[in-house]
Amino acid sequence: MMKQIRLAAYAAAVFAVFFLMTGCGGKKPQDVISEELGINVSGGREVSNLDSHGGFHGDGTTCIVLQFSDERVLEQIKEDEQWKAFPLDEVTGTLVYGTERKAENETGNEKENRIESIGPFLTDGEGEALIPEIEDGYYRLIDRQVKPGEAAGADILHRSSFNFTLGIYDAGTGRLYFCKLDT
Repeated sequence: MMKQIRLAAYAAAVFAVFFLMTGCGGKKPQDVISEELGINVSGGREVSNLDSHGGFHGDGTTCIVLQFSDERVLEQIKEDEQWKAFPLDEVTGTLVYGTERKAENETGNEKENRIESIGPFLTDGEGEALIPEIEDGYYRLIDRQVKPGEAAGADILHRSSFNFTLGIYDAGTGRLYFCKLDT
């Protein structure tokens, strides 16, 4: 009886170690990206992975870049109506690269011209945009903070916090940029 208990305990310990080594590490980035963007990116090779999420509230920025050697992902994107062809719309462009515009303020009898700058919001530690300028591609913006009855992204730039996911595919290089921002 004692041998059976020891054998069962040993088997349980081996199983636990195996489970921790294989399952506890979480999903591969390709699996997470596939689920969130609704396309199969399992054939992508990871080029870079930045993730500053953590802490008590889980705020941070994630940017994972996958490289593809064929056009299977591009074909999926073209068939999915949730992906849009470039150029980026104003909201997405501001989130990725930022915008500047002239703003006029009246102070007394004088008009003051100044440049108003908004974004970019997907940046590295030095405030540089995480996604390089792309001329030809597709994008999908997922507003994870949208309220029922409102259009996704309609007021995203006027909020005090951000919770969105963005996929950008560069058709020129075959790279997919997967970014999440939570503030």
